[in-house]
Amino acid sequence: MNKQIIITASLLGALAVIAGAFGAHAFKASLSPRQLEVWQTAVQYQFYHVFALLFLSTFTRFKNKVIVSTYYLFTFGILLFSGSLYLLACRDLIGMPGLAVLGPITPIGGLLFIIGWVFLAFAAFRNK
Repeated sequence: MNKQIIITASLLGALAVIAGAFGAHAFKASLSPRQLEVWQTAVQYQFYHVFALLFLSTFTRFKNKVIVSTYYLFTFGILLFSGSLYLLACRDLIGMPGLAVLGPITPIGGLLFIIGWVFLAFAAFRNK
């Protein structure tokens, strides 16, 4: 198992739990139902890809370029996809409606997720 991947997944997993709790409790009265839905989508995709990172950590050869690339694709995918959705969901709450310009960043994070899954399949295919 790879220590760096596990640490990254653990930290992002803890942040997903915190974000989920904020969405369920602290933001419930402050955000609209649509904003809460966006927030929940961010939490879900963050968790999905934390689990993907944990699975990725089971590959023994971290120095493999495909594994390293997949690690970065999932990690930056979480930051761009979930991060932009968190900001979009609470832009009114934090008084920054101009954050709507982040909308196009979300699909870039989604594309990183897709490429990461393809790389993961390729890594599994090549793994001996």
